[in-house]
Amino acid sequence: MTVTPKVPTVEEYWQGLEPHLRHFSPEEQHAAVALYRELAKGRAVDTAQLGRALGISTAEAYALLQRDSIKPFAYFDDRGRVLGFGGLATAPMHHSFEVDGRTLSTWCAWDSLFIPEILGRPARVMSPDPESGEVVRLVVTPDRIESVEPYKAVVSFVLPDADVFGTSAANVMAKFCHFIFFFASRSSGERWVASRPGTFLYSLDDAFALAKRFNTRNFGPELARLT
Repeated sequence: MTVTPKVPTVEEYWQGLEPHLRHFSPEEQHAAVALYRELAKGRAVDTAQLGRALGISTAEAYALLQRDSIKPFAYFDDRGRVLGFGGLATAPMHHSFEVDGRTLSTWCAWDSLFIPEILGRPARVMSPDPESGEVVRLVVTPDRIESVEPYKAVVSFVLPDADVFGTSAANVMAKFCHFIFFFASRSSGERWVASRPGTFLYSLDDAFALAKRFNTRNFGPELARLT
């Protein structure tokens, strides 16, 4: 007999996730949100550009990128420019993320639910179901999921271990992001998670509730200041 693994409640999941997340000082919150918003312009961000956005020197911007709360979530090109940060990428990936007519990508499905609030902008998301190939389409605003097709879409999740968020962006992608996808139907998602131990499905409403908690915990004061 097949035993269906217990799906944690949103509260249980958050209690398991939150201790593994990095803490951002007010200065680091300001830098991280600015970096997201510069990347949303559609191009790699160098330290001079980030410095201008923050009103600080290039050297100070470089030092901020080396902070333990920021560096593990950034990946760079061979010129030292930031190509992606904290779930947002300027290069094509599985999850297409369009903001203000610019097509970017996110590292996983969940990223596309919390990044609109960080940017203060709505986004159009297109993401193929990895099991069926059917494309899931969403419009996500800073405050809600405005629309979704197909309407029965769900999202997979995995509970990370203690090492996922402390090393590098590549590690975050390999051990966390590559297990979080949109599925066009629950049956499609169930087939996918059945062969991937530790994964499970949430409704989009539950995933969005977690996204709001994530932003409040990491960037709440900075987002409140900007609004």
